[in-house]
Amino acid sequence: MEGPLKLLVQPGDGVAPLVKGIGKARKSVEIAIFRLDRTEIEQALEDAVKRGVLVHALIGGGEGSGNTIRRLEERLLEKGVTVARTSDDLVRYHGKMMIVDRAALYVLAFNFTYLDTEHSRSFGIVTRNRQLVQEAVRLFDCDVRRQGYVPGSDRFLVSPLNARKQLARFIKGARRELLVYDHRLSDRAMIRLLEERARAGVDVRVIGQVSRKRTNLAVRALFHLRLHTRTMVRDRHQVFLGSQSLRELELDARREIGVIFRDPRTVNSLVKVFDEDWASAEIPETAPARKDGGAPATRAAKEVARAVARDLPPVAPVVEEVVRQVVGKAAEVDLDRKEVEATVKDAVKVAVRDAVKGMVEEAVEEKKPAQPK
Repeated sequence: MEGPLKLLVQPGDGVAPLVKGIGKARKSVEIAIFRLDRTEIEQALEDAVKRGVLVHALIGGGEGSGNTIRRLEERLLEKGVTVARTSDDLVRYHGKMMIVDRAALYVLAFNFTYLDTEHSRSFGIVTRNRQLVQEAVRLFDCDVRRQGYVPGSDRFLVSPLNARKQLARFIKGARRELLVYDHRLSDRAMIRLLEERARAGVDVRVIGQVSRKRTNLAVRALFHLRLHTRTMVRDRHQVFLGSQSLRELELDARREIGVIFRDPRTVNSLVKVFDEDWASAEIPETAPARKDGGAPATRAAKEVARAVARDLPPVAPVVEEVVRQVVGKAAEVDLDRKEVEATVKDAVKVAVRDAVKGMVEEAVEEKKPAQPK
């Protein structure tokens, strides 16, 4: 990486580095916001406008945005910030980044909220790497204008464009160790890759949740802190950090932003934090129920998933017809209809359960009162 790379660790660093970065801006601040309740950041943006800095905010819309987004837009507009709303083409715009003077890039796994910065394990980085900054600028410009973005770097990961491919490559490249933070890991292809690495002798450790009940992965749950980061450290040499969980929704249907980088000091710091969290984490089967809404979210997700799967129409005839279209109408299609129906229902249950749980947890977080200032 060019120049110094700074690691932000939450809780601990809070919003001070972000406020300081905005305070240093002389020409521009471009910021992608999914959630914001830190008044310090709003004040810093307003102060930047008063200094003559062009402040441009890209507000993440999508499912469940509603009045909260409109109120945020109104507040920022009153402060002189130029505001753009993201396109509705994506299910949700969930990426978090900030570009200062088109020279410094902040890529974050956390939102600009009290919950994320004061009560959650999360990370962010600040880099002046020209290639990453330029890619971030291109993405910001394209998303503001609602134009198509074509990835130009294998190290700047954007969902749903190149993130799945590059994260799969990242996992496959592990030779000795893969340390994973992921609060909701459910993508079947990614789980298979992680399990393959584990069978190959790679020490794969996951702090978070894995949807597959039977797995050879070592998994522990973080209960002394809320987990809100997506981070992987490969062979104590390379890091992925961003907003993409290894689940289908965040890889294929939402705007997520992440980076892959090498920086020995940052790697050492991340490994140290991971080892401390791993030591204090618990095996999910023996861990106490969470008190922050996680258990109700899980119950609701299971109930909805069961209801959806129960009411599914037969899908085996559709599968058979597709096969015939591919191999020829006259071909004999030998499918086990019971197996097809069971496989599809299982897949639907996993997808629906994951999506509903995420929506419930995020709705609970949004309704929580802000921490005292």
